[in-house]
Amino acid sequence: MRKVTGIAVALAFAASAAPALAWEPTKPVEIVVAAGAGGASDQMARMMQAAIQKNGLMKAPIVVSLKGGASGAEALMYMKSSEGDANKVLIAYSLIYMLPLSAKIPFNWRDLTPVAVVAMDQFVLWDNAAGPKSVKDFIAAAKAAPSPFKMGGTGSKREDHVLTVFMEKQTGAKFSYLPYKSGGEAATQLVGNHTEANVNNPSENLEVWRAGQVRALCVFDKERISYAAKVTEAQSWNDIPTCKEEGLDVQYLMLRAMFLPGKVTPEQQAFYVDLFQKVAQTAEYKEYMEKQALKPIFLKGQEMIKFLEEDDALNKSLMTEAGFAAR
Repeated sequence: MRKVTGIAVALAFAASAAPALAWEPTKPVEIVVAAGAGGASDQMARMMQAAIQKNGLMKAPIVVSLKGGASGAEALMYMKSSEGDANKVLIAYSLIYMLPLSAKIPFNWRDLTPVAVVAMDQFVLWDNAAGPKSVKDFIAAAKAAPSPFKMGGTGSKREDHVLTVFMEKQTGAKFSYLPYKSGGEAATQLVGNHTEANVNNPSENLEVWRAGQVRALCVFDKERISYAAKVTEAQSWNDIPTCKEEGLDVQYLMLRAMFLPGKVTPEQQAFYVDLFQKVAQTAEYKEYMEKQALKPIFLKGQEMIKFLEEDDALNKSLMTEAGFAAR
């Protein structure tokens, strides 16, 4: 009898000592994209959706929700108004710093719950395949043109526009910046010769580059893209020179990070940190990173907060110098 009682007590103690079941979503989860269809954020969100579903990383279904209205403000305000709702996760980029500065919308990334930095995205200077074959020739042609070169991009007073302004400052050439709804649309306009160039992310111009319709002139980073496998018949990402190598000393990398709304629980935040850490280990993620020429990185917790604070300060400095910060 004492033995049975002892077992019962031991089982009761073990049950009381066992941790509660971890939280996980039971309703569909939205990956919120602050941009239009076909852009880099949309493509990355759909890769994540596929990786989660294919590898069974979450029981609840996951959907991609495009909220690119008002230059992405729709998505930011949607997330801000969703406090406590752990079924929405924003795939964020440098817009979270830039839009509040330029448009004075009542949003601060600190209103949300940081989950993880999952990558850094590159920018490449692209022109039409029939255009200048080098940065030097491109700048010379822009300076000699009777009217400013048309530069396509995604959103006024954003990353593409900032890079365009700094190209003007560096070279003395004049550019007319034309904002489109997405990087995909900017790529189409370049192929159709409606613009002379763009500074799209690699993923946004990948297919038209592979098809020989555009030329990659340089990458806005301090080092070349590391991926050496051929993408086109003749070139790998690593074959693209840095803009600094070509005499254009302009550098910029763009954040790719995941955020939950504010006021979620620590258990809900921990679930998504674990989820996206698992996503970063999938074959789909690794293949996507190389195909789209993204820089792999995974930051969470205080390391992520420190990075965000520094990146925020850098973007504020760039926006102010470009004259885009509202007063």
